[in-house]
Amino acid sequence: MDLDINKNYFELFGLPVQFALDEGQLAARYQSLQRALHPDRYAAAGERERRLSVQGASFINQAHQTLRRPLARASYLLSLQGIELDNESDTRMDAGFLMEQMALRESLDQARSADDGLQRLDRLQDDLRRRERQIAAEVGGLLDAGDWSAARDAVRRWQFLDKLGREAEDAAVELEDRL
Repeated sequence: MDLDINKNYFELFGLPVQFALDEGQLAARYQSLQRALHPDRYAAAGERERRLSVQGASFINQAHQTLRRPLARASYLLSLQGIELDNESDTRMDAGFLMEQMALRESLDQARSADDGLQRLDRLQDDLRRRERQIAAEVGGLLDAGDWSAARDAVRRWQFLDKLGREAEDAAVELEDRL
């Protein structure tokens, strides 16, 4: 078993350290690593090898999950630069985006109680997906240009949109359950 867990996730999968990636290459390398390190292959091995296999498979899974999800990949790229996204203690945000957040939250709240709530949620979710596509493109450009500060701010905006999108999905399920 020859896995260097000191490599960053991109190096592990043989990918360039950048936001845009070849998803096919990621998937192929993931499958290859999983086959080589799957704990079932080490069932008859010694305890140390079995433990290393489980740890290696877990590391590969974590790396794959991070790189295959664009928002997680963006956050990871920032972390490689020593930039952490401490959402709890850092509340600095652009005033315009804060106003936008309030308006989007209000739209979600109104949809939850409206007679046409599902239609409103559909429109909100379409709007959020459009915004996320735009911000993903922005983040990719900023990360690849090495503009870490602006990328950090954009990723934080993206995190808000992602969270609101999940809340809208939950609200849609709640409304459907009421029907």
